[in-house]
Amino acid sequence: MAKSLENLALFETHNFPIRHHGNVHNGKVRSVYWLSLKDSARIIRERGYKVPKVTPLGIMITSDRVSAFDVVWQAKQGLRAVPGKGADLNIISKYWFDKFDNEGLAGNHILDIPHPLVWIVQKAEPVLVEGIARQYISGSMWRAYEKGIREFCGNILPDGLKKNQRLPELLLTPTTKGNLGHISGMPKGDDAKLTRQQILDHFKELGFKSVEDVFEFERLLREGYAVIERDLADIKQNLADDKKECGYVIDFVSGNPKMIYIDEVGTPDSSRFWDADAYSQGRIVENSKEPFRQFLLAQFDKDILLNDDRMPERRELARTYRVPVEEFMKISAIYKGIAEKITRQEVPKIENPREEILESLFNYGLVA
Repeated sequence: MAKSLENLALFETHNFPIRHHGNVHNGKVRSVYWLSLKDSARIIRERGYKVPKVTPLGIMITSDRVSAFDVVWQAKQGLRAVPGKGADLNIISKYWFDKFDNEGLAGNHILDIPHPLVWIVQKAEPVLVEGIARQYISGSMWRAYEKGIREFCGNILPDGLKKNQRLPELLLTPTTKGNLGHISGMPKGDDAKLTRQQILDHFKELGFKSVEDVFEFERLLREGYAVIERDLADIKQNLADDKKECGYVIDFVSGNPKMIYIDEVGTPDSSRFWDADAYSQGRIVENSKEPFRQFLLAQFDKDILLNDDRMPERRELARTYRVPVEEFMKISAIYKGIAEKITRQEVPKIENPREEILESLFNYGLVA
């Protein structure tokens, strides 16, 4: 009988005995335990966080789960997630958030890091736009271009481009965060493509405080991309594309709303990194989740994975199919390797994630 590998990675993050208010928000990779205003105010006071005392806080736990094509996958032999992946995501994101702070771009939602898999975050009003930026034509954009499509979120591309070619300029190809089809004039479906004009026409419904903030959002996407791209050049990596999200919090000094970065940034989950030396020789060596996507595309009917009308079939496939363990270990090695290249430090080793997380939160007075 094959040995169970279940304890090598953290899969379930929604069932920790953490005192919280309302439902646990359980995403594909992270779970957030939103705290009561009373507990939030107490922790802000005790820890000296530079946020208004009425700020709601959350305990964000990052799992080792791996999602692709908007569903979560599991492996054989009881291995339900990718060993080390969550710590890799967190250490990379914090590295970039600190870079953005140093460059004077915008703050972020992280207030404290009790454990490599745990962030104490301030709750933000999210902008309902996922800020996708592309410097190379690849992935879904290339697949559409190959079919003759030339217009992408209001950007018109010329004929004659080659797969994986660097584009003349950085393209912003934003999508909706969730299904906003109930709003008149907005496209239907999750991750629906948006033009700048659609965002400007519906800035309030999309969570922006003003039209000017739409342009501020674009600035944070472009300048954040430039910061990451410059830093990656030092470790001979190209940034093919990335995704960022923003939201509003109340500024500690002025008391006015301000836009910050939220979620994660510049990770192998949200960005694609290519080895620069290999690219100069005409080869693509991925240091992101893309090899796992390609593995899945090679196993199944591509239409099930790419056609959102077949999402019920895709969910059933992810529920029943078990990925070979070696594929999860390949992801683990890629993520650890790029995390240590980017941050120039070792990723903390986690032996018993659940026990360690609870121990790290004990002094916050939240563990039941």
